[in-house]
Amino acid sequence: MSSINTNTAAMTALKTLANTNKALEQTQSRISTGFKVGEASDNAAYWSIATTMRSDNSAMSTVQDALGLGSALLDVAYTGTNSAIKVVDEIKSKLVAARQPGVDRAKIQAEISQYQEQLQGIADAASFSGQNFLSVDSSAATYNATKTIVSSFTRSGSSVAIGTISVDVGSSKLFDSNDQSGILDTESTTTNGGVTYSVLTLDISTLTDSDNDLADLEEIIGTVDGAIQSMTTSASDLGAAKKRIGLQQDFVSNLMDAVDRGVSQLVDADMNEESARLSALQVQQQLGVQALSIANQNSQNILSLFR
Repeated sequence: MSSINTNTAAMTALKTLANTNKALEQTQSRISTGFKVGEASDNAAYWSIATTMRSDNSAMSTVQDALGLGSALLDVAYTGTNSAIKVVDEIKSKLVAARQPGVDRAKIQAEISQYQEQLQGIADAASFSGQNFLSVDSSAATYNATKTIVSSFTRSGSSVAIGTISVDVGSSKLFDSNDQSGILDTESTTTNGGVTYSVLTLDISTLTDSDNDLADLEEIIGTVDGAIQSMTTSASDLGAAKKRIGLQQDFVSNLMDAVDRGVSQLVDADMNEESARLSALQVQQQLGVQALSIANQNSQNILSLFR
């Protein structure tokens, strides 16, 4: 039946063209943005997952920065400790030379004093971003013998956890201005002379060639050698912690890449697929326009019946 009130063919063609235009608009949006899920209305579940994982990846980027800062702190502390070991080695060599009877110990002490000042300078300079692991003040309110470095951000359901790497600064400090409990300022007392000293304050200028003084000198040499061993252990611990941080940095970097790939699988558009769909929809749009034009002409044909 032909009707001038209702053009069924035109209505069908118009509906089809509207659907084609809607699909074309969606495809063009995907091509321009690169996302097949650009907002929650596209796919609420995927959008929610992607938004959460992007937020977590941003947090892991901050973790990576924290690991970089921690690595720099440990590197500075290790460099300072390693330099201090070399200086204390020189002090030990001078003390061994001073053990020889008849030497001028006052002149040897003058050299040792220069090395002692150098040790203090090394420890004070081993600071990064306002933190110093070698020269500390354990009475300060901000002091903590165990430093923690943020190493991970973990999500479990709706809860999150922050992982840390702990570094024992108490065993690596060279000087402690509060109680002289560092490796180089811890005091000892000679057995015979009853002289209290540390690596930083030892003075052999007044020692003679008496048996007691020579025994005290040998005791001082042993104390200095013990300090070298303690610093060597400390440097090894700092190096091991720095290595662990480096491994964690690599892991966090790889994890961030994996999360990015996972999010991409959920929300990124396949440009090859979208390009092919765009071409097909453009053809459908052209055909739809022609179909609607033909359907609209049907009403005009009714006029010929009345001529």
